[in-house]
Amino acid sequence: MHYLTLLYNWSVVLLFSEGGEHKAGLLDVNPGLIIRTIIIFVLTLILLKKVAWKPLLTALNTREQSIKDAIEGAERIKAEAEQMIAENKKAMADANAESMKVLNEAREAAGKVKDEIVHKANEQVKQILEQSKRDIQQEKESALSELRSEVADLAIKTAEKVIRENLDETKQKKIVNDFLNQIPSKN
Repeated sequence: MHYLTLLYNWSVVLLFSEGGEHKAGLLDVNPGLIIRTIIIFVLTLILLKKVAWKPLLTALNTREQSIKDAIEGAERIKAEAEQMIAENKKAMADANAESMKVLNEAREAAGKVKDEIVHKANEQVKQILEQSKRDIQQEKESALSELRSEVADLAIKTAEKVIRENLDETKQKKIVNDFLNQIPSKN
């Protein structure tokens, strides 16, 4: 900055120094003034190049590089985020497929358990029905046996009565056979 102030002061001195010439008008061409202006301009450019231009270019280059780095970092982060999103979507799809698989397996297992329970229940019902039929058959046979026993006792008592009334043997057999034929047979 010090150089700029010094250069400005010298340029003002050189521009306004008259150097023994006559006073010119505003539109007059003054070759000395043109040469001094060009010299001051070139010196100003050289001074600016040495003092201000390098820091400005360095600052601009640094800024440009930091912007490039930020853009590259943002693109890298964006790519990583997109990759993570894709991985998350894949993981979600895999988890969804796995949950559907587990759910289907659970449904199949539940169906098998249900079928097994129904099959066992049907088997138990069949066993109970068969046992009930056997019990009924036994009760029926027991009742028929008891009934035959009673019928036989009644037949004997009837036979005794008939014998007491002096029946002959053929009549007695006929009466007993007729009576036995009237009793239902065992099926």
